[in-house]
Amino acid sequence: MNQLTELWSLVNYLIVQGFGLVLAGAVAVIFLYVVLRKQHSFRITMLLGLFFIGAMLFFWFPVGVPQNLSYPFGLTTYGPAAGPTLPLKNIFQFFAHLDSFERVSDIARDARDVPPPTGRTAPAEVTIELTAQEVLAEMAPGVVLNYWTFDGTVPGPMLRVREGDTVHLTLKNDESSLHMHSIDLHAVTGPGGGATVTDVMPGESKTVDFKALNPGLYIYHCAHPNVANHMAHGMYGLILVEPLEGMPQVDRELYVVQGEFYTAGARGTKGLQVIDAGKMLDGIPEYVVFNGRTGAVSKDKVTVNQGETVRMYVGNGGVNLVSSFHLIGEIFDTVYPEAAMGSEPHKNVQSTLVPAGGATIVEFTADVPGTYVLVDHALARLDKGAWGTLSIIGSARPDIFDGDASGDHGGH
Repeated sequence: MNQLTELWSLVNYLIVQGFGLVLAGAVAVIFLYVVLRKQHSFRITMLLGLFFIGAMLFFWFPVGVPQNLSYPFGLTTYGPAAGPTLPLKNIFQFFAHLDSFERVSDIARDARDVPPPTGRTAPAEVTIELTAQEVLAEMAPGVVLNYWTFDGTVPGPMLRVREGDTVHLTLKNDESSLHMHSIDLHAVTGPGGGATVTDVMPGESKTVDFKALNPGLYIYHCAHPNVANHMAHGMYGLILVEPLEGMPQVDRELYVVQGEFYTAGARGTKGLQVIDAGKMLDGIPEYVVFNGRTGAVSKDKVTVNQGETVRMYVGNGGVNLVSSFHLIGEIFDTVYPEAAMGSEPHKNVQSTLVPAGGATIVEFTADVPGTYVLVDHALARLDKGAWGTLSIIGSARPDIFDGDASGDHGGH
């Protein structure tokens, strides 16, 4: 997309947002003039007016940018740390460095991109390196977003270790970033899940060492304040801690993470979009998607052979919604609820809940060929992007299912 078009789409929105502030300022100036004019001559009134304007400029523009103004304007929050607004100076810096951001052709992490089982029977020292990177990519055709990512994709890479492993994780913040970033791994036992020791400035890197004590599938995410704002830009992924005995063998593994994106422009508005913190606090996303963008999980890429057993590692990187994960036309043979290990998994499950900042593991057998649709079964979200497809390849099984499945119907 033309950079000028992208720039204008965002500037136009900021102008609309700032109009109320400008109008309020104009009213204040008029009120001040009327009050002062009753007590002083025109010359004295103008001098006092200039004094007040000069004082405002002195305190608000010490480095040429309003320090007390942030986007969105007038947003009040009561969280334990900084709110989700962005200082206007960051917006201006974004424009100034627009050409320095990498333009990623596809933000989506491939659902097939799952690291192999560790295959180990003893603990080991594991080294992991991740890079926090701010990039530009399409959320939907023509809709460009400034994503904040781990390793340039949403979700970040799936990490895989074994119970008892000692992990040395280094987080680097790319020098092109405008913001500080960190990482909180829900698999970590310790302050901030690692976030307290990995807060990194652009161009810096820090390392956290931890022991993987508890088996399970866990979310990791950026935890630099405001945490929700960083996650709403795409900074999340999954880490699997295999149990001592390992995971039961399956034929195929997939990696799917749901996310929410609160763009300033209405759904489908083309051009460069920013995250609207007001919408985020109200819990009204414009997009709910799997793996970072609309249409990311597609049958063109995700194919399964008939008879294979499939395991899906499913996470929820959203900051508001609980996902009701469902695969239309399949019943999950096994579900590890909330990705817990150590207790008996559930059997024969139709849909399973994935809480915000949580995960689940589901398994099924590919019996009948055809196209299958995975959804968040809060079905209004389908039209916001919360669906994907996979294809099962094989021969008809009329003993299980018999009928003309050539139509383009999802089943719900």
